[in-house]
Amino acid sequence: MSTTTRILFVCLHGAAKSVLAAADCRRLARARGLDVTAASAGTEPDVAVAPGVVRTLLAEGLDLSDQQPRKVTSADTAAASRIVAFGCDLRDVAAPGVAVEQWTDVPPVGDDLPAARAVIRQHLERLLDECAAGGPRR
Repeated sequence: MSTTTRILFVCLHGAAKSVLAAADCRRLARARGLDVTAASAGTEPDVAVAPGVVRTLLAEGLDLSDQQPRKVTSADTAAASRIVAFGCDLRDVAAPGVAVEQWTDVPPVGDDLPAARAVIRQHLERLLDECAAGGPRR
């Protein structure tokens, strides 16, 4: 019986890295036939998704113009099978002992979106390989 893997991506503003990671994760998981959902949130959310992210994803057929960054909650972390943070501290919302994978090597999206996305995709490939193999989950 298949169980959905729920991946939560969290960055400071919930407007760029986590949004890109969730969108690309859903797309890559679908292409692999994996039962994976992905959500994004921020610890200090901006009022809107970064314009460069919206334009990039829109050019690929994904319209996020109506999506708004939201604050990560304890319920979000409790519902997640996997939690990925982009250098932000989740100790106030993640239950004690919950594993939070940190992807601190992703460059700022505002400085170089293609480079940031390339690093995110490398991480996603490994993460989805683990999901396919039934690897680390909580």
